[in-house]
Amino acid sequence: MKNTIIRATAAESSIRAFVANTTNMVEKARKLHNASPVAIAALGRTMTATSIMGLMLKSEKHKLTVKINGKGPLGSIVVVGNSLGNVKGYVANPQVASEFIIPGKLNVGKLVGKNGEITIIKDLGLKDPYVGTSPLVSGEIAEDFANYFLNSEQQPSAVALGVLVDRDYSIKAAGGFIIQIMPDISEEVLSQLEDRLSNLESITTLMTKGMQEEDILNHVLGHFNPQILDRYEVDFLCDCNKNRFERALISIGRKDLQEIMEEDGGAELVCHFCNKKHYFDKEELQKLIGEIDNNK
Repeated sequence: MKNTIIRATAAESSIRAFVANTTNMVEKARKLHNASPVAIAALGRTMTATSIMGLMLKSEKHKLTVKINGKGPLGSIVVVGNSLGNVKGYVANPQVASEFIIPGKLNVGKLVGKNGEITIIKDLGLKDPYVGTSPLVSGEIAEDFANYFLNSEQQPSAVALGVLVDRDYSIKAAGGFIIQIMPDISEEVLSQLEDRLSNLESITTLMTKGMQEEDILNHVLGHFNPQILDRYEVDFLCDCNKNRFERALISIGRKDLQEIMEEDGGAELVCHFCNKKHYFDKEELQKLIGEIDNNK
């Protein structure tokens, strides 16, 4: 099954909406990080929101980074996305023990924590990136993104994110939606929309009932005549490569690089995002030291 996000408008373009099914994308991340249920729930929700936000970017070269740190046992969550909706991400403590609010409902908020903030960095090709922050509301991720949109971008938004973990720890369903209102929305439509959103079941409940993205869109916004504008395929994709790690090794300086070469005879670097290992033998390290010397 593909990971799909649809973009739509409703109520004569006074509402815009994104609806995502990211089940396989979140499952890929779970396997890469051997993540516990609560860790993948938090990471998966953040990945889904970041994927949607990536599709909101204006240029194909634009990127964004989402950082959430609530100072809870889970540690920091970091997700990087691009304008195609592809993402990569990790959590600081992927094997953190899961806790539950009630049986079957993970206590994501407690393990993420809420004594911190969400930071979103947008690289828009300008001299300096755009950086927006807002305090965490609950650590449940969806509410925190909604609060960010309202306070940092002055964009009222309804955000629903969910990850349902199966008994074998695989991902049974993952997805979400972001619905945003435009300045020209009428008070009547806004009131009807608020009523509709306040009575919805969870996104994963809708998905486990067999609803696809278009079904969910019509379930939520059917009264407002939604029009699908685009359909995107997205995924967890890491772009790490050995050249990037070469630059990281060069950045630590000649002295430290020399010590690594002499004491360890090589270096192994691991990508935080995909856990791929990149090994540099003694000859390769010597070559990097030579580059440092030549650039003095």
